[in-house]
Amino acid sequence: MADYETANAEAIARIQKAQPVLKGIDVAEKVVPGMRKNLILHAGPPIEWEKMSGPLRGAVIGGLMYEGLAKTKEEAEALAASGEIAFEPWHEHSGVGPMAGVATARMPVFIVENETHGNRTFCTLNEGLGKVLRYGAYSEEVLERLRWMEAVLAPVLAEALEKHGPINLKTLIAQALQMGDEVHNRNRAGTSLFIREIAPFLLEGTSAVKERRRVLEFINGNDHFFLNLSMPAAKAIMQSAEWIEGSTIVTTMARNGTEFGIRVAGLKERWFTGPAQVIDGLFFPGYSVKDANPDIGDSAITETCGLGGFSMAAAPAIVKFVGGAASDALNFTRKMYEITMAESESFQIPALDFRGSPTGIDIMKVCELGILPQINTGIAHKEPGVGQVGAGLVNPPMECFERALEAYAETYA
Repeated sequence: MADYETANAEAIARIQKAQPVLKGIDVAEKVVPGMRKNLILHAGPPIEWEKMSGPLRGAVIGGLMYEGLAKTKEEAEALAASGEIAFEPWHEHSGVGPMAGVATARMPVFIVENETHGNRTFCTLNEGLGKVLRYGAYSEEVLERLRWMEAVLAPVLAEALEKHGPINLKTLIAQALQMGDEVHNRNRAGTSLFIREIAPFLLEGTSAVKERRRVLEFINGNDHFFLNLSMPAAKAIMQSAEWIEGSTIVTTMARNGTEFGIRVAGLKERWFTGPAQVIDGLFFPGYSVKDANPDIGDSAITETCGLGGFSMAAAPAIVKFVGGAASDALNFTRKMYEITMAESESFQIPALDFRGSPTGIDIMKVCELGILPQINTGIAHKEPGVGQVGAGLVNPPMECFERALEAYAETYA
């Protein structure tokens, strides 16, 4: 067996055995490796302020105002451009951020641990849809919601989680797939399952009844709440396969609104980038493709893990949100088997006779077959401060995989 085959077999084995478990909630500065007051974490590969897209700039502005480092948009922009604020990818700090992905030191984060391999991953809590920080909005309404999440949502949930004990997210994701989710753009079942787990322990909480009620209402009214759990779960799974010498399996796919980047198990910590693509999708009333920012967010970690666009066959109703027909959802999943190394032993798709989801993207297969990973995603307005304007389908640029394969050939020649 060739070395890369041995390496890929090891990577797949680690992916299959991973067990991501929700352990709790804490403040980012306390638990995220390397987090500090003057650091802003963002989605996608590395980028500086000057090259940031509109929604990422908007989220940075909001993050600096939320953190109390700036009082106005103008102050935040000047501070962001001053060199006093560091910008680094979530993926380089064992975490993920949806859309713009901005996280600051004060923000509460979920703590997910892969109990098989011991690695920990992190993600902020989901704000809901519409005008939210992750889509680049930074109005007082957005900031007030973030303050409530810090002061009420996170502590109330943290207490309930402590009473409940660890929650196996792999099990919840597997159940959600059986119920019509793909846990990227459709999380209705996942959110419902999470509510079933946590609600009894919310009732036992020590906070005011009205606060616990609002927390439950907030989660119940936000079908995307589970996204911020499925993402760090997928990250924990894929992180277990990182830096296996000789492996050609993709462990990261991420976008910052300007560039799309991937990382490969056998090419330690290196990013391979290309231009972020324009999303083909459905737009909210009053908006069109001319308003859309190119692809943005770390949520493609779900596809990297074999979920999201790779498991659309499990969620045919997703096409009502991202476009296309139910038959397209089936076909997207079938095509992804051609560029992956395995089928998940845990994530099964009823519509395909409970076949495991396509898992382990191989850069060699992508380049040889010319088939790109399928991603479904939200669409952010290209101007800072506006928010979400739709959702749709997108592919990475081929040059990411070509550059990775060239680097692999040079490294292992």
